[in-house]
Amino acid sequence: MKSFAFVFPGQGSQSVGMLDGWGDHPLVVQTVQEASDALGEDVGLLIKEGPKEALALTTNTQPVMLVAGVAAWRVWRAEGGDAPVAVAGHSLGEYSALVAAGVLTLAQAAPLVRLRGAAMQEAVPVGTGAMAAILGMDAAKVIAGCQEAVASFGPGSTEVVEAVNFNDPIQTVIAGTKAGVDKACEVLKAAGAKRALLLPVSAPFHSSLMKPAAEKLRAALADVALSAPEIPVVNNVDVAVQQDADAIRDALYRQAFGPVRWVECVQALKGRGVTHLIECGPGKVLAGLTKRIDPELVGAALFDMATLAETRELLA
Repeated sequence: MKSFAFVFPGQGSQSVGMLDGWGDHPLVVQTVQEASDALGEDVGLLIKEGPKEALALTTNTQPVMLVAGVAAWRVWRAEGGDAPVAVAGHSLGEYSALVAAGVLTLAQAAPLVRLRGAAMQEAVPVGTGAMAAILGMDAAKVIAGCQEAVASFGPGSTEVVEAVNFNDPIQTVIAGTKAGVDKACEVLKAAGAKRALLLPVSAPFHSSLMKPAAEKLRAALADVALSAPEIPVVNNVDVAVQQDADAIRDALYRQAFGPVRWVECVQALKGRGVTHLIECGPGKVLAGLTKRIDPELVGAALFDMATLAETRELLA
């Protein structure tokens, strides 16, 4: 079998009915039930019927994406799929990666990501924060443009805008206050960015404005017993593999208000000898990014029984 890593998607890849392609696979049913028991609600019904607006609420998106990623992982392993060389997750997807690596159980992770989502939403009132994707511009120029935008408000200003997701070499997401993001979009377009697209999100994720949410998360993480990883997990915030439970907790805390260094994560996986990155969970966002980050890498997606068979064939 070829050398491969599994990567888990974050918010934005959710959709109503996203588990339908697994049919009634017993491990998917079991995964949904475990999460439902941990959260005290019917997660399966929310995934199957939505509505879309309910799935898009951060407090719901984070648990359902966790469930979808873990379900795909469990089916892969149960159907005879080998363990990957390493795992990683984009933003929220890191929690799915930690469950796959045996660091967290699903019953531990589901309430954690529910709290994470709620705390992030509470940290910044709806409408006062924003995020935008900057396309067609080198990351260093995006960082400089954000600094220029903040400086334009003058000393003592509370406006914030920062580069928070380094998704591919010429796609960087920025986040901050609404005015800060609007100004940065204006500055970056004038500096040559191909596009600056405001994202339909409810909070400025991974920006310093998320620090209050991170503090709540840190308190919750302190009470969760973590196991040593059975598979190396490349984290977002340091692009590092940690074995120590306290170091893993600290990275999850800082990840909430630190940038997602996805380009470097993918490069780190390649540095471990990986030739194929398999996106484990709904959508094909990370598979697409893989090809743009490094054309030598093969990106594929695993989200139903058909793509399970394709993945097995691809890696044989």
